[in-house]
Amino acid sequence: MDSNIAVIVLDTSIKNQVATSIAHIHVHNNSIVKTIYHVINITSTEAEIFAIRCGINQAIQLSNIKYIIIVMDLIHTAKRIFNSLSHPFQIQSSIISKELREFFKKDQHNLIKFWDCPSCNNWTLYHIVDRETKKFDLVPIFSCKSSWDYDRKNECDKILNNWKMIFQASDAKERNFLELLDDNL
Repeated sequence: MDSNIAVIVLDTSIKNQVATSIAHIHVHNNSIVKTIYHVINITSTEAEIFAIRCGINQAIQLSNIKYIIIVMDLIHTAKRIFNSLSHPFQIQSSIISKELREFFKKDQHNLIKFWDCPSCNNWTLYHIVDRETKKFDLVPIFSCKSSWDYDRKNECDKILNNWKMIFQASDAKERNFLELLDDNL
């Protein structure tokens, strides 16, 4: 490999509502940067786009990088970056676009490519990242938070169901709920 090429190998995994995103950046067959991020309650697409963003951010900080190759298993996720109409991903997309604009301004010959690498290919570099995302077990610092969120949601659902039952059995259904005052107050 050329020392002007940064290869970003990334993958994400979601286990127990915790997304793990890992990106390895290789230059000239050497692992230069490894990033690991954990986020709670996001989709796999959001996690992949975030991993792409972080990988690009790290790669463009390296000196003399002219080419960036992003290797991932969900290539359709990369297409969402450049779709400005996809509202859930606009923040990440705009940041990625800004970073890429700066990268392309440095040299008009700079290039970025996205490579699809399904897990079944067993490519060594991707296989290492894929294995790390799947084996990683996060021990939450505040383990009660996840169960607390669930209990809070469960409590809210019970309150809503109770209100629905009261409203359906109510004699006030299809009537005004407030008594309006006449001219004599």
